[in-house]
Amino acid sequence: MPCRSLLFLALSSLAFAAQADAPPAADTPEAAAAKAGVSIEDVRTFTAVYNLVKQAYVEDVGDKRLMEAAIKGLLSGLDPHSEYLDPRQLTDLTEDTSGAYDGLGLEVLTVDGVLRVIAPIDDTPAERGGIKPGDIITRIDGKSISSENVNASVELLRGNPGSSVVLTVLHDGESVPVDITLKREKIKVASVRARWLEPGYAYLRVAQFQEDTGGELKRKLAKLKGKEQAVRGVVLDLRSNPGGLLTAAVEVSDVFLDAGTIVTTRGRLNDTDLSFSATPGDLTGAAPLVILVDKGTASAAEIVAGALKDNHRGLILGQKTFGKGSVQTVLPLDDGHAVKLTTARYYTPSGVSIQATGIVPDIELRDLKLAVRDAPPSLITSERDLPNHLKGENEQPEAAAANTEAASLDDYALTEAVHVLKAMALRAVPKTGPAKG
Repeated sequence: MPCRSLLFLALSSLAFAAQADAPPAADTPEAAAAKAGVSIEDVRTFTAVYNLVKQAYVEDVGDKRLMEAAIKGLLSGLDPHSEYLDPRQLTDLTEDTSGAYDGLGLEVLTVDGVLRVIAPIDDTPAERGGIKPGDIITRIDGKSISSENVNASVELLRGNPGSSVVLTVLHDGESVPVDITLKREKIKVASVRARWLEPGYAYLRVAQFQEDTGGELKRKLAKLKGKEQAVRGVVLDLRSNPGGLLTAAVEVSDVFLDAGTIVTTRGRLNDTDLSFSATPGDLTGAAPLVILVDKGTASAAEIVAGALKDNHRGLILGQKTFGKGSVQTVLPLDDGHAVKLTTARYYTPSGVSIQATGIVPDIELRDLKLAVRDAPPSLITSERDLPNHLKGENEQPEAAAANTEAASLDDYALTEAVHVLKAMALRAVPKTGPAKG
């Protein structure tokens, strides 16, 4: 039996069931509309359009292609994150959560026919090529992106390592797009990096939330602490973090919390109503904490920022975040296909949904960079500033401080975070109890 006949029978069955369950006449019009389901008129309209396309479209279109297009249209009309996954897309999704795939290192979103960058991933061709959060990709290898091909265009970002692609990119705030040539690589995303900014002040960078991100953060933090340096303060960098797994976000939040709600989710199904709480043991010893965010901080990264902010555990510094406050569930259809469906909204510990609004930092910063002066200042403030000064018996070199300054010279936000962190450490404010959610 042809696919369209099967489709008609399925829709007709739905319409018959809807009519059988039709509300009594005493119901209000609103209640009747809610219970009616698929009407026979809707079935007839869909079937008529389907047959018109089969008979009159300029080229012959197979039933399979039309069915897939109908399914994809059904899901894409819901929200930008719900989609039908074919075997390749399902494999790509699995690779993303494991942190290894072939491509450019870009997290993108398709909205109203536009391919928008959520964030480039650290140390990937996209990040090194200068692509920024909020950029719009208008062409790929000279081919324009439109509402008709935007979903297929996402596939063109991936490819064999070593192959090149030209992206025409409109940077946020600019009016003229530029061409950026990138070479695809085997992307192996290290989701966590850790180092000392200077003695006592740790820098933890989480680039993406993968299956083992929580465990990786714990291991790298333990390795830092194993050098027998007391942790006086921590900078947690979530900038340009496109998100990832909800469970990984919960694990990362728990590293810095001793108690309190981390996140709750609510949807229409009972099993989507969940609440996650911190377990005893702040692995940083309640050291002062500054969380860096920007407009590329999204999804799971916003869960962490919201949990730490609402529990009064740290200070959020940077720019307003992306505002993705929904949860997607992958629902298998068969061995090779699945539906990624938005099934819930998540809420920060104070009960706030950040969907489409984002998290507003405690201290907002502009997207600036520091620069070396054309000429160094000539003001002499101490004996050691004099050339060829007599070395003091207790004089100590300043190499460590100089290295820290040079390393963060072009990172205005990180420099400000260190200043704030030092002020917090000096003030030594007692930790406030967690918020109730």
